[in-house]
Amino acid sequence: MNEERSRRKSIVLVTGVGGFLGGHVALQLLQQGYSVRGTIRRMTKASAIMSRFQSFADNMDLVQDLDNDKGCDDAVSGCDYVIHTASPFPSGAVRDEAGLIRTAREGALRVLRASHHVGVKRVVLTSSIAATNHGNGHAPFSERDWTNVESKRATPYYKSKTLAERAAWAFVEERGLPLVVINPGLILGPLIGNDFGSSVGLIWRLMNGKFTSLPRYGCSIVDVRDVALAHVRAMIEPAAVGHRFIVGGRVFLMKDLSLALAQAFPEYTSRLPTAELPDWFVRILALIDADARTIVNEVGRDLSIDTSKAGRMLQWHPRSEEETIRGCAQSLIERAWSLR
Repeated sequence: MNEERSRRKSIVLVTGVGGFLGGHVALQLLQQGYSVRGTIRRMTKASAIMSRFQSFADNMDLVQDLDNDKGCDDAVSGCDYVIHTASPFPSGAVRDEAGLIRTAREGALRVLRASHHVGVKRVVLTSSIAATNHGNGHAPFSERDWTNVESKRATPYYKSKTLAERAAWAFVEERGLPLVVINPGLILGPLIGNDFGSSVGLIWRLMNGKFTSLPRYGCSIVDVRDVALAHVRAMIEPAAVGHRFIVGGRVFLMKDLSLALAQAFPEYTSRLPTAELPDWFVRILALIDADARTIVNEVGRDLSIDTSKAGRMLQWHPRSEEETIRGCAQSLIERAWSLR
C-alpha cells in the first residue's frame, strides 16, 4: 500500500510521448499508478494524443517539446524521474548527417542538464543496438560492444545513436547524475494511436507489396510493450544505475519477417515477397541507391545479441517474436493502414 501511494506521488517526464515507444512507456507508467508529464512536438496534437490515455487523464499532462534549456528546465521541474525516448529515427536515406547527429546528441544533453539541475532521482535514456552492433565486436553483441563511428559500416543513424549515448555517459561521469540506458532492437508491436514510424513502416511496406525481392539483411526484433517495461524497470531497479541494457529477440532476415506475416495472415500472401536479392546485387545497387547504402555493409552479417544482462538485472523476459509481428500487423489492419 505504501508503495502504491509512493507511485501516485511520483511524476515521470516522458519525452516523445506522442511516439510509438514513448506512448507505450507512458501507458505502462499510468497503469502502474505513476503520474506522467509528456512532451510533444506540436501542441495542436495534444487532444489527439490525450485521447489515447482517456482512462488516465487526471494523472497526465502534456508540454511542448524541449527545444531549449529554459523549456527543458520547466518541463523537468517537479518530476521525480525522466525517461528520454525522443530521438530522430529517419525513414530513409539521410541527407543531413551532421544535423541528425546534432539533434540526437543535443537533445539528450539538454534533458540531462535539466535533470541534473532539478535533481531528479534517475534518468532512463533510450539508445539502440545501433550503438552496439556495428563496431569491432562479434555476435552475439553485448553491452560491452560499441559501434565504431569511424567505420564505413556506421550510417548516419548509427552514428547519431552512438554519439548521443557516448555524450550522455560522459556527462553523467562528470556530473554524477544517475543514468540507465536501454538499447533496443527493431521495435514492433501494436500501435496506440494511428501514426507510426520507420520500424512499423517496414511491416506496412511488406504487407502492401512495396517489395518484390528482399536483401539478406536482418535485425533483432522486440515488442514495444517489452521495451516499455524495460524502461520502467530500469527506472526503479536500484542496481540498474550506471548500466546499459540490450533488449531484443531473435534476428529476423527480411525474408523471415515476410514468411512470418504470410503464416499469420495468409490473405496477404500474394503481396509478401520471399525472393532474396544476391549480396553482390545489393552491393552494386548501393552505388546508385541511397537506401541500399544504409544496409549494404550489414548484408549477410550475424547481428544477434545477448540479452542475458537485462534478464538477470531487470527480470526482463520478452514475448515471442511471432506474437510481436502478429500484433503489429493486426494493429495496422484494424486501422486500415495495410489496405491503403
